[in-house]
Amino acid sequence: MHFRVGSWNGLRFTGSPELQGVSLFKYEFQLTKNEVYYEWELQNSQSPLISRLVVNQSGFLQRFARSTPSLSWTLVYAAPLDQCDHYAVCGAYASCKIFNSLTVCACLDGFEPKSPKEWRVSNWSSGCVRRSNLDCRNDVFQSYRGFKLPDTSNSQFNTSMSLTECRQKCLRNCSCTAYANSDIRNGGSGCLLWFDELADLREYTEGGQDLYIRLAKPKTGYGKKQVAIIVSSVMLTGMVFIGLLCYVRIKKLRKQGGGENEEMELPIFDLATIVKATDNFSSDNKLGQGGFGPVYKGTLAEGQEIAVKRLSKSSGQGMVEFKNEVILIAKLQHRNLVKLLGCCIQGDEKMLIYEYMPNKSLDYFIFDQTKKVLIDWQRRMHIIVGIARGLLYLHQDSRLRIIHRDLKAGNVLLDKDMNPKISDFGLARMFRGDQIEADTNRVVGTYGYMSPEYAVDGHFSIKSDVFSFGVIVLEIISGQKNRGFRHPDHNHNLLGHTWRLWMEERALEVSDTMLGDSYTVSEVLRCIHVALLCVQKRPEDRPDISSVVLMLGSENPLPQPKLPGFYTERNLPEEEASSSQPECVSVNEVTISMLQGR
Repeated sequence: MHFRVGSWNGLRFTGSPELQGVSLFKYEFQLTKNEVYYEWELQNSQSPLISRLVVNQSGFLQRFARSTPSLSWTLVYAAPLDQCDHYAVCGAYASCKIFNSLTVCACLDGFEPKSPKEWRVSNWSSGCVRRSNLDCRNDVFQSYRGFKLPDTSNSQFNTSMSLTECRQKCLRNCSCTAYANSDIRNGGSGCLLWFDELADLREYTEGGQDLYIRLAKPKTGYGKKQVAIIVSSVMLTGMVFIGLLCYVRIKKLRKQGGGENEEMELPIFDLATIVKATDNFSSDNKLGQGGFGPVYKGTLAEGQEIAVKRLSKSSGQGMVEFKNEVILIAKLQHRNLVKLLGCCIQGDEKMLIYEYMPNKSLDYFIFDQTKKVLIDWQRRMHIIVGIARGLLYLHQDSRLRIIHRDLKAGNVLLDKDMNPKISDFGLARMFRGDQIEADTNRVVGTYGYMSPEYAVDGHFSIKSDVFSFGVIVLEIISGQKNRGFRHPDHNHNLLGHTWRLWMEERALEVSDTMLGDSYTVSEVLRCIHVALLCVQKRPEDRPDISSVVLMLGSENPLPQPKLPGFYTERNLPEEEASSSQPECVSVNEVTISMLQGR
């Protein structure tokens, strides 16, 4: 299940209130004992408009229209539109709402998170459970306004009942969990009854429908269960005090790092455990060298493989980044983000413990002539979409808007199934509320991936990450690095080279020759088109990542890209180097920690 339009309420599907705004069509839905059908027709029968409704290969529902065969198709409706449109994103007995461009899940009244720990890291899929069990005889109903009605897979309806009769029928059946009008026209009529967990609920500011959910009648006084809870709470207070001692080192680290005390739940590993797991940081277990220290493979006593990022003792600037990464990643959970398992803080040692990625990083494959043949176009497309979805979570769907600031091929890890996972959040920044941009005097990142406004003026935003994403997409398609790219006909980087080919209508020539005939021409051209939109010079011209995800999964016409950033020819190779000439200590390009704007 990917998306559900919601039940028909006489005027529209309850999960698609935006259909009211599409005034071109008149919609009809019929449900009888003999047939079920849905139809649409033009409001103006004299109009030459042609329409088609499709579901594409990515699961997007789209309606296109055009007035004459000579004109291109125009998208007039699409779903899903946002994260709340994805099926049951908040689990059972929870509603989804978009607030300030962020996805927010909340348990319904009388319910609480089934897994509080998962909810604290914005993983809502486990949903909510009742605080008090129903007793059937004395239950009450809580009303909710402006809702997408829940999944009707296990429901019943009666078109002749009133809402009062509907309530009585639900109350008499102990298995009935909710009720609503089946038709909202003329004040409401008909009856819809649910007999299972309520899933795929959404709250709208405009549109939606009234829903009545069954709850246990509130009790007064303290029963045995309430007394037991109070006693348990007192005991828990003592346990929490003991537990706080386990986080003293992290609080000390926060103080040293000079940041605010964000709440964090993260296992702390003993140094002896890590030393044993990595065979005393054996060179045979060394996976690579990052900007802030080496990374080792390890195996815990129970057999779990881990990756240990060890902060270099000589790294004077690494403390803030280490603390930043601990706090940030502890709050993030998404299939396209690397998972932080814990940390180790003992003496001068500071380490992060991650899930182990057996296929290393993306640059390990796409820039190696022998290994790039292992990733055909279908796999590369899968990686592109995965990175986009991970970035969408950071920018829009996590509790805090997060700008990575060092998104590059070397910071995209690949698991055993070649699924991409964004890593290395040492340079990331958190934004609160509706903040989308900021300035800094300390520019950090990697040459070849930094946007112009960030590298020159220290101005960064969600569009800075979009620029980096566009560079990665072109690198995946071409199998070549943006920084260090060489061509006999000019001195442009990969962005400039792609732009020249695009303007000459030869964009397909940028694709990796190792792909052979494995790719779909239309998909490659669309990815090049999207990438060029992402790397446009002006940040306001670039799409946000939610639009990018939609572009990659649709066949809609795209706007023409403008000149990319850093579209200037280079005269000497030295001009590519940092003005401060830092030592290259990373196998994943050069990570810049200090840079003066120029």
